[in-house]
Amino acid sequence: MTLTIYTKPAGCFGCTKTKQKFTEAGVPFREVDVTTNQAAFEYITEDLGYSQVPVVVYDRDGTENHWSGLNPGGIEQIIAIESHGTEA
Repeated sequence: MTLTIYTKPAGCFGCTKTKQKFTEAGVPFREVDVTTNQAAFEYITEDLGYSQVPVVVYDRDGTENHWSGLNPGGIEQIIAIESHGTEA
C-alpha cells in the first residue's frame, strides 16, 4: 500500500484535515509539497488533471485510486481498508 498526499504548505484547510485524519487513524502516508516539487506539480495537473490540492493517490495491490480536494468519504474508506484489510 502506498498513500501519497500532494499538498501546499500554507492556507490549505483540506490539506491539513486530510493529513490529520490519516495521522489520527495511524495510516502512514508520504506528503509531497507541490510548491517546491515541479515534477509533482506537473504530475497532479497534467497527468491526473487536477487543479486543486490536496490530491490523494492511494495504491493497493496495483489498483490506484485518487481524488482532489477534501473527501471525507474517500478518507474513511482508505482508513477502513487499512484498518481491517478489506473494503468497507
